[in-house]
Amino acid sequence: MIIQRRYDQVKKREMNGPSAAVIQYDESRGGSPQVTASGSGYVAQRIKELADEHDIPMEEDHFLLSSLLELDLGEDVPPQLYAVIAEILLLIEEIEYHR
Repeated sequence: MIIQRRYDQVKKREMNGPSAAVIQYDESRGGSPQVTASGSGYVAQRIKELADEHDIPMEEDHFLLSSLLELDLGEDVPPQLYAVIAEILLLIEEIEYHR
């Protein structure tokens, strides 16, 4: 027997609280961007607070976030997500240029 369930992502976010993931890319090091922090609830809230305190731009992308939350800390971001990350990096670069 196969049981099919549908997950309401909005309801899931309400129950679990906010979620956040941090990626780091060091251009001089080469290689891939890596997940350096991630979590839900209090951890996500703290990640967001630290980003605000240090004036680090944040972007909200639920598809990317759900994919990043599945990765282990220190794990390279898979190439399938590079296009989305590139768009976000361009957005951040534009924000920083206009500051």
